[in-house]
Amino acid sequence: MKRTMMSLIGVAVALAAVSGVAAVAAPDGGAKEAPGSGTRLPVQRSALLCPAPTSSEVGETTYTAFAPKGAAAGADAKKGTAKLLPAGTVRDVGSGDDGKSGKKQGGKGGKAQDSGADATGQTVAPRDTKPVVPLQEAGKPVTVTTDRSDAPALVGTADGTLAPGWTVQQTTSVAAGSGRGLLGLSCTTPDTTFWFPGVSTATDRQDYVHLTNPDSTPAVVDLELHGKDGSLTGSAGEDIAVPPHTTVPVLLSTLTTGPTTNAALHVVAREGRVGAAVQASDTKLGSDWLPAAADPAPSVVLPGIPKDATSVRLVAIAPGESDADLKVQLATPTGLITPAGLESLHLKSGMTTAVDLKDITKGEAGSLVLTPSEGGSKAPVAAALRVTRGKGDKQEMAFIPATRPVEKRATAADNRDQGSTLSLVASEKGKDAKVTVTASAGSGGGTPVSKTYTVKGGTSLDIAPPRPQGLKGGYALTVEPESGSGPVYAARMLARPQGGVPAFTVQPLPDDRGSVVVPTAGQDLSVLTD
Repeated sequence: MKRTMMSLIGVAVALAAVSGVAAVAAPDGGAKEAPGSGTRLPVQRSALLCPAPTSSEVGETTYTAFAPKGAAAGADAKKGTAKLLPAGTVRDVGSGDDGKSGKKQGGKGGKAQDSGADATGQTVAPRDTKPVVPLQEAGKPVTVTTDRSDAPALVGTADGTLAPGWTVQQTTSVAAGSGRGLLGLSCTTPDTTFWFPGVSTATDRQDYVHLTNPDSTPAVVDLELHGKDGSLTGSAGEDIAVPPHTTVPVLLSTLTTGPTTNAALHVVAREGRVGAAVQASDTKLGSDWLPAAADPAPSVVLPGIPKDATSVRLVAIAPGESDADLKVQLATPTGLITPAGLESLHLKSGMTTAVDLKDITKGEAGSLVLTPSEGGSKAPVAAALRVTRGKGDKQEMAFIPATRPVEKRATAADNRDQGSTLSLVASEKGKDAKVTVTASAGSGGGTPVSKTYTVKGGTSLDIAPPRPQGLKGGYALTVEPESGSGPVYAARMLARPQGGVPAFTVQPLPDDRGSVVVPTAGQDLSVLTD
């Protein structure tokens, strides 16, 4: 008989690797004990994926990379690496030569079209090997700008002391055309499932989901669209192959037989893992990125509706087997209120519901809070908002998906001297949130500044965030709840007007998952095997 030792800590590290964190740091004097659960340690490796920004000839994209300083206690903050590399690009799946055909390009068993075809038969553009936005130092952002219309998607990793909280913001300004506007996205972490309420296949919209594979093995993805009567796609979105280190854009309208204005997209990687984000372009309302919503949950919070929003549309789905009955509330600067005529919302299982909330904020910034109705089921829901500012032909849209609370820290990169608004919401009445907001050094110089804010339970607070002293260039914001703080959610809006159009974009700020709790083994967990 041989004796195999099985450590609970080893299991925890393995689980962290599965969720996208390859390793955690050993205790370093600054590790914090999580009461009753183990030790919280900084991650030592993280991955990010940035989709191809734009095909416009009049677009300019800025990438801003940042890692919070002091994330790994007791370590030299300059150690570690963080860089992104260009990904290969596969021809649009489902778009055909004219962008309208429903026939897939490539995919499993597809025919190679040129010498650049990969093993799946998909045509892959050659990759550049020069790193993009390499980060050398924690606490100081790095900014790179490009006006290339063929700028590629990016895949990359950070390790050592640059891994905890590594954030890259992709901000694109398109001056003219149907895709004009300000498009912003926090580059995503790879996963196996994503929900995107708020997509559309209507004739005035062109929505692409960008699927990016960070790994050295192929990924296979299924896409399913849900409308007001249920599934819209059938087998049309199945078996989409995403080659290693490659991105695949899929035009959503090619997955259905008819236009649908309000839909929810479910992305599932059956093999491997991918990053996913939706680029939405509207003929009247401009364009922006729709990030994935937080994992479906009985209660969700959508923070950061601007005070001057002229139109707000809620799109939600109950993806489980049970219907959901929700209480709809708006967290305002003075408390929670119920929108007139929308005391409750019923979601049928597997069906997408859209509600026009119009100018719900009435001149006061707010955040939407959805909770189970009293006596109703606690079925999980996924939700997002489409928010519009401006009027007539001077309108611009952005999206606010439901987001996770900030548990330890959240980060927003690419803030400028003006134009940033930080939204904080304490969603539970009677549970105040106290957070410290830190403005980093600027990419070209400046001294960090911190300020503490208290958000009364059941209210939303919009602030012009602190700025570094002597700011030069762009800077990052970190949001850190203090010990004992109530639940807090956050979002950052960037406003950069373009010729009378109130161009803007909103990024939710979920917890950056820069640390994990490693359970402490309290007993002998040895396993005896023959």
